[in-house]
Amino acid sequence: MNLTLKIWRQTSGNAKGKFETYKVEGISEHMSFLEMLDVLNEQLLRDGTDPVHFDHDCREGICGMCSLYINGKPHGPKDAITTCQLHMRSFKDGDIIVIEPWRASAFPVIKDLAVDRTSFDRIMQAGGYVSVNTGGVPDANEIPIPKPIADEAMDAAQCIGCGACVAACKNASAMLFTSAKVSQLALLPQGHAERKRRALAMIEQHDAEGFGACTNTGACEAECPKEISITHIARLNREYRAAAFSGSEA
Repeated sequence: MNLTLKIWRQTSGNAKGKFETYKVEGISEHMSFLEMLDVLNEQLLRDGTDPVHFDHDCREGICGMCSLYINGKPHGPKDAITTCQLHMRSFKDGDIIVIEPWRASAFPVIKDLAVDRTSFDRIMQAGGYVSVNTGGVPDANEIPIPKPIADEAMDAAQCIGCGACVAACKNASAMLFTSAKVSQLALLPQGHAERKRRALAMIEQHDAEGFGACTNTGACEAECPKEISITHIARLNREYRAAAFSGSEA
């Protein structure tokens, strides 16, 4: 395939960015989207031009690094996959493909298509963990957990923190990400002891990072590559209200 790429180029977070147009030829339908960008970058390097900067790591749909806005959709036209799992057979010869970074004030651009998502890390640091005393740790298999609860906690734990929910939301809200992390721990016995402090701390950090509020349009769920349900946002709201009114860990 021969394709036209319109890619956002921005030399730094403080610089003014713009779209630049590139042509790539001989692209195989079996290539992944990131492999196609690799071909472009090899071409740019041969021409003595600065390559396009984008995040990537595992290229197996696990790490969430490959966060690109492709033709108006986070991670591209296919549902329930990340950018690295998107293959060029989803496009056709002669297509024009527009590629942008995530657009959110809490995700400032570092360079080109790469954005700073350490705001997610700070939300996790605020409460996305279980504290334990040093010493012997009981075998997790000895703690009885009903299968429906374990399954729901596992569904929430699938969140890879890619930020597609933020990119899809008109308010740039990270409530789906935050709620998935809160649900994962609040559902399990190991997380009960700190559930109230956790909900308060993580919501406070979410707001401090500049993410918007949730208006329940469902765009986050629709674009999430791991199909995280917005029912977790409802649980987060319940957890937050309970913690705000009781003000204790009891």
